[in-house]
Amino acid sequence: MKKIGFLSFGHWSPSPQSQTRSARDTLLQSIDLAVAAEELGADGAYFRVHHFARQLASPFPLLAAIGARTSRIEIGTAVIDMRYENPLYMAEDAGAADLISGGRLQLGISRGSPEQVIDGWRYFGYEPEECQSDADMARRHTEVFLNVLKGEGFAQPNPRPMFPNPPGLLRIEPHSEGLRERIWWGSASNATAIWAAQQGMNLQSSTLKEDETGEPFHVQQAKQIRLYKEAWKKAGHSREPRVSVSRSIFALVDDRDRAYFGHGKDSDQIGIIDNMRAIFGRSYAAEPDKLVEELKADEAIAEADTLLLTVPNQLGVEYNAHVIEAILKHVAPALGWR
Repeated sequence: MKKIGFLSFGHWSPSPQSQTRSARDTLLQSIDLAVAAEELGADGAYFRVHHFARQLASPFPLLAAIGARTSRIEIGTAVIDMRYENPLYMAEDAGAADLISGGRLQLGISRGSPEQVIDGWRYFGYEPEECQSDADMARRHTEVFLNVLKGEGFAQPNPRPMFPNPPGLLRIEPHSEGLRERIWWGSASNATAIWAAQQGMNLQSSTLKEDETGEPFHVQQAKQIRLYKEAWKKAGHSREPRVSVSRSIFALVDDRDRAYFGHGKDSDQIGIIDNMRAIFGRSYAAEPDKLVEELKADEAIAEADTLLLTVPNQLGVEYNAHVIEAILKHVAPALGWR
């Protein structure tokens, strides 16, 4: 069995070919797609966060709205860029959204990817400390965030408060019990995957990673996951960790699918991102029987307990629900995922 969710980057564009021509379109259709995915039997609705872009940005209003409209599906991010975040305010937002959803939040966070503007986090009021990088700042914000999610008091109460206080130091409210164990780290390297394990975070591994060995993407990603699991065991955590991978997978079951995605075989690609040599994983698009055979050979999917299907959100709710349903109906059972 494997959990299967979708991952939307939440693009919008005024193009006549786009079904999401405004931010409002994207937000409302994101809610509708999560509802549809739950009805189809999918396990998760996840959203990417970007700033200064025609994409989803502040995730918590959206996550709370989905939480109020659904009852079972996991609701998450993949990922929130921690360079931009006030960790205490984020803990308040996350706690509220998690309580609204009944404890279904699965928050993916990370150092983030290249943004639309240079050092965009500076406009949000954040600067790395002396002799530290923006990645160091993201990890520092993360450590504060994880600490306050424990629900322990740390703030000195006012001796003359407006309202009565409970005894002792005060914590961030609202606090949602168990949320700390549902934080994931989006890792692009082996080293940060090991760090995530040491911190007690679940692992999200995307469709790109640092090209550390020159091997095919899925092989490198599978090795990353195994290193993460080894580090988790060494750290002595009491629970089992979770691992997700993201893939673009399309079962060609009708003429629309073939028109959009039946354009031949895809392959891994190499590129430079933030001065890092990165390998980008291939997309999968084929008739269901062939797709099953191709996916059997993906070592990283086999290592993960959760698969996030990246969806082309600008093609609209109806078509994206069809994409999800085709995988759940025609592919997942044959692979033992259902």
